[in-house]
Amino acid sequence: MFAIVESGGKQYKVSEGDIIFVEKLNVNEGDTYTFEKVLAVSSPAGFSVGTPTVACTVTANVVKNGKGKKLHVIRYKSKKNEKKHIGHRQPYTKLQIVRIAL
Repeated sequence: MFAIVESGGKQYKVSEGDIIFVEKLNVNEGDTYTFEKVLAVSSPAGFSVGTPTVACTVTANVVKNGKGKKLHVIRYKSKKNEKKHIGHRQPYTKLQIVRIAL
């Protein structure tokens, strides 16, 4: 059984017990989070696609809020002695899927 959920403008295929990394959510560690935008669900009864969503909820536990690896962006203009170094760390929320309820 799996579901396709949307979070942060991205779609994720999840099943029970999966661990996913999504864009940072406004929740604390140890809380539960419920995905309301479930786009499709596959169950033993069959596969159902929503228009635009399915009447289903996906519940997850918040494992961790953190930051990803550092990305380095370097801007350089030749013959101008101009260099700029920029670093960025994208925040994320780590979720463990607990239940898919139809």
